[in-house]
Amino acid sequence: MKAARIAASLAGLTVSAAMLAVPGTAAAQSYPNKPVRVIVPFAPGGSTDIIARLVGERMGRELGQPFVIENRGGGGGAIGASEAARAAPDGYTLSIATVSTMAINPACNPKLGYDPLKDFQPVTNFAHTANVLAVNPKVPANDFKSFLELAKKEPGKFSFATSGTCSINHFLGELFQLGTGAKIVHIPYRGSGPAIADVVGGQVQMLFDNLPSSMPNIQAGKLKALAVAWDKRVDGLPDVPTFKELGLPLMNDPAWYGLLAPAGTPADIINKLRDAAVKVLSDPQVKDTLAKQGAAAVGNTPAEFRTEIEKELNKAKEVVKKQNIKLE
Repeated sequence: MKAARIAASLAGLTVSAAMLAVPGTAAAQSYPNKPVRVIVPFAPGGSTDIIARLVGERMGRELGQPFVIENRGGGGGAIGASEAARAAPDGYTLSIATVSTMAINPACNPKLGYDPLKDFQPVTNFAHTANVLAVNPKVPANDFKSFLELAKKEPGKFSFATSGTCSINHFLGELFQLGTGAKIVHIPYRGSGPAIADVVGGQVQMLFDNLPSSMPNIQAGKLKALAVAWDKRVDGLPDVPTFKELGLPLMNDPAWYGLLAPAGTPADIINKLRDAAVKVLSDPQVKDTLAKQGAAAVGNTPAEFRTEIEKELNKAKEVVKKQNIKLE
């Protein structure tokens, strides 16, 4: 009897040890069992918000729990990213990564409240998107060349709205000035949504933006697109040249939007999230919706997304140093 009790005890210890050895697997099997919070580090209405809702809603359906979007705009995305970095690594607080939050902002401001490589675990990149230079329809220029002539003729007359200081759109404005010699004035907002509203309303004459958030207003004639940052002309804007065509190759890089979890999130949860995202991004309807907005679905692996972030961060640091760009 004593031997039997000892054997039973040892068996129990073995089972317990096995359970402790695979906490991630057990967590992933039941994940998610409550709503998942997704921090968007910009205001509603911008491209980050649009793509987060497009993909997040469908990921929630795939996983059986709602993905709740929470907008935390400010500081070129730094406020929301900092909050996401401090979240528990349990898969219930995720965030949207952008080139602004993961590369340009850190390159311009080493004193941010987060480290883009150490504080996050990449899940996957949702999409690449084109960027655009657009102006209010009342600006007396119908193409890039005529607008540039106006801007050079009256330095400081034109103001450009962006989604925030140290955002990719701010970066594009600085590169525009460096590449053309024109002087324009930066007006930062807490996201593309309010920036677009003021340019459409005429309070500001121009903006640099990610195309998905500006495209509806361009198509409605409320904004005039003068140039895009993309590898080719955008299907919906065939008459609008790329920055590379205009002799401004540094401005031609696209934006991107991906999914992050806090560092330390179990690998099984990361893989479950990535699988759900890839399934959503493979849906022809989602691909078509993105394409109509000047975006292309990605769905790469966590390792590939980390490499992409590292590459963009190094490139941003190099450009900031080489061009002596000050984005305070």
